[in-house]
Amino acid sequence: QVQLVESGGGSVQAGGSLRLSCTASEATYTMGWFRQPPGKEREGVAAMSTGGRITEYADSVKGRFTISRDNAKNTLYLQMNSLKPEDTAMYYCAAGTYLPISRLDYRRYNYWGQGTPVTVSS
Repeated sequence: QVQLVESGGGSVQAGGSLRLSCTASEATYTMGWFRQPPGKEREGVAAMSTGGRITEYADSVKGRFTISRDNAKNTLYLQMNSLKPEDTAMYYCAAGTYLPISRLDYRRYNYWGQGTPVTVSS
């Protein structure tokens, strides 16, 4: 059972930056970040393949968010710049295996963290 622990969430003003981290209890495969705004559905934000060569981003965050991973530390990161109020959500880290679907599809993931909140004020 892989355990994922997120950190780095907080409150910032629009235009600010935050860096989320997710540490896994063991080596994992595909990893991704998801978010769930208040009263809305969960959505995929960014994901990365095992070796880090392939990344996927939601259109809403392209050019502002950057996903990265340090496999030596079993840690996934999400650098979030130029934050907007609509980025406000609970952010979750996830780890999964191979499925022939988008890495931003939650069905690909078996393990989830407890979430870290991000609040962006205008």
